[in-house]
Amino acid sequence: MNKGNLIVVSGFSGAGKGTVMNRLISEKEGYALSISATTRGMRPGETDGVSYFFKTREEFENMIKEDAFVEYACYVGNYYGTPKAFVEEKISEGKDVLLEIEIQGALKIKEKFPSAVLIFITTKDAKTLKDRLTGRGTETEDVIEKRLNRAAEEAKGVEAYDYIVVNDILEDCVETVDRIIKSEHNRTSEKISVIEDIRKELSKHTV
Repeated sequence: MNKGNLIVVSGFSGAGKGTVMNRLISEKEGYALSISATTRGMRPGETDGVSYFFKTREEFENMIKEDAFVEYACYVGNYYGTPKAFVEEKISEGKDVLLEIEIQGALKIKEKFPSAVLIFITTKDAKTLKDRLTGRGTETEDVIEKRLNRAAEEAKGVEAYDYIVVNDILEDCVETVDRIIKSEHNRTSEKISVIEDIRKELSKHTV
């Protein structure tokens, strides 16, 4: 069985990265969504091991000491992190593991896991990004302005990503991301063992 890859998906708030990932999980084969661990309390309707892996602070900090996370951070008094064991298990099963994370965390993952594939989702222009944030109807003008300011900062680090995909028409974006991820399995580093086997067989026929 071929191993899967770790796929890190980032994007501007409002670009639709979460929607793209959900469509990949629900419509395409071979994907697994990374489940985070957290020290925050379980909310109504959440399930341990499905929504999050719920941990005590002591458990989480022990995992940090054991280098058991792909990445982790503390946000509003609670820890959040990606358990390495879960990711490695799914990759060994041949699944491409999707991890949605902001740009700084993504770059740290690339340092730790050079084979990780970084994909950045964007709108076609800034006006579309603002229109989508406004169209949600769930945030104040002040919050929208903060998200746009954050997007301006994030745009400075996008050169480190392997791929940039424009989410103009959702269906086209999902298909493009799916093709990119599938094509990663045909990299030389992924398929060199096939050539090595052929070389061995051909060497038997050389005079």
